[in-house]
Amino acid sequence: MARFLRVQCKCGNEQNIFSNASSVVKCNACKEPLAHPSGGEAVIHGKIVKELG
Repeated sequence: MARFLRVQCKCGNEQNIFSNASSVVKCNACKEPLAHPSGGEAVIHGKIVKELG
């Protein structure tokens, strides 16, 4: 089930990403990758802080 996630980067920045991201999602602050596509659910590289409705 696709959903939005609040993910925290190792630099401390938090941002919302889509759980089924179809492209690499990078941190807005430090440009580290937060998620990579994997043909379905994205591989999340940050800490999932919260699932958003």
